[in-house]
Amino acid sequence: MENSNVYEKPVTLKNILKFAVPTIVMTVFMSFYTMVDGLFVSNLIGTNALSAINLTAPVIQLVTAISTMLATGGSAVIMKKMGEQKTDEAKADFTFLILVNVIVGIVMCVVGYLAMNHIFAGMNLSADVEGYCMEYLSRYLVFTVPILLMNNFTLYMIASEKANLSLICSVMGGVLNMVLDYVFIAGFDMGISGAAIATGLGYSVTAVVGLFVFSRKKSLLHFKKPVFRFKVLASAATNGCSEMATALVTGIITMMFNWTMLYYVGEDGVAAVTIIMYVLMFASSLYTGYSYGVAPMLSFYYGERSLNEGNIQTHEKLKKLVALSMKVIAVISVVTVAASFMLTRPLVSVFARPDNPVYDLAVTGNRICTVALFFIGFNIFASGMFTALSNGVVSAILAFSRSFVFMLITMIALPIILGVNGIWLATPVAELMALVLSGFMFFKYRKRYGY
Repeated sequence: MENSNVYEKPVTLKNILKFAVPTIVMTVFMSFYTMVDGLFVSNLIGTNALSAINLTAPVIQLVTAISTMLATGGSAVIMKKMGEQKTDEAKADFTFLILVNVIVGIVMCVVGYLAMNHIFAGMNLSADVEGYCMEYLSRYLVFTVPILLMNNFTLYMIASEKANLSLICSVMGGVLNMVLDYVFIAGFDMGISGAAIATGLGYSVTAVVGLFVFSRKKSLLHFKKPVFRFKVLASAATNGCSEMATALVTGIITMMFNWTMLYYVGEDGVAAVTIIMYVLMFASSLYTGYSYGVAPMLSFYYGERSLNEGNIQTHEKLKKLVALSMKVIAVISVVTVAASFMLTRPLVSVFARPDNPVYDLAVTGNRICTVALFFIGFNIFASGMFTALSNGVVSAILAFSRSFVFMLITMIALPIILGVNGIWLATPVAELMALVLSGFMFFKYRKRYGY
């Protein structure tokens, strides 16, 4: 079958990058969505509005968490079935999971509106910042269903050997977001509402294109009469729970960062945290993109290996893919750390002028947090690899420990000892602790999966 040729080719660095590079570029562009909002908001409205975007992040992360769980977990389940030659069953399950996303999106949108008035109570925010928060979130929630579909269609396009199309959609969405940000904020004077609507419309590009693409029977995956299989939904949720945990607790940790900064520095500190998160998010998108790109290959080779237990060649594919991936991530880590150190001031100056108190806070924080980029890539890949191998439990342990347990420990302990610098050090120390755990799990399960 022509669409499955990529899975039949030899596992070489060239073939892996052909599959993964479009996904890397795509996730980088996706990271621009929020960054572009921050750029226009901070320069055209002010740093108070920038703080508001970060304060709404925990709610937005909840939407992302659910869609990421269904997307990554569902992709692993479905591509494993494709590797086992259960194509019709995989297509029916794919359609079923997309319908689940639509229903979940509608429910989350309604609940979000009902709970919105209570979300920011008790934070002791200024009237301006609280008003910005309500305004941004109320517009963003309108696009809950397109956001869930975008996250799912992005991964399913990659799995269907349409990574280039996924990339094009992301670029188009990113460009649309940038243009509309300027038009809505500067042209129509819509303020922070314009930023939220621009982001939502940018996300909608992939959702709309995906509906057309997967309606065509020529696609490796396409819509078919769905079959309700609770086991499939449970497997998708279990396999994707680590990615959900990562997104969910990221929101919780963001909240902790905000509260800690409000305590030590005030609203300027929240704006500084926002800028640094943009830089880390941009760098992390390289690792996430690579992990998303190779995940269908890992799942397919694992399914193929299960189907052909005695075939040494199928065992070697998985082993070689993991080994080459480690080398790729090591190279990306070194490059991103060097770039972040050298470009700290120019990056921060895009969001805050040197005479703004936020500037010095963000410069210091970014230089300390950059150390985390040595470890983040390996942790992201380890969690994604176990998800692709249908071991959602290990993946969840890694993701939850990294994103919540270790961050909670460092966020509580280090600021007490070191003050504001302790807040910045929390991320590198937590990522280092997570790296130790990832290495332990990696070697523990090496024989079981044959990588």
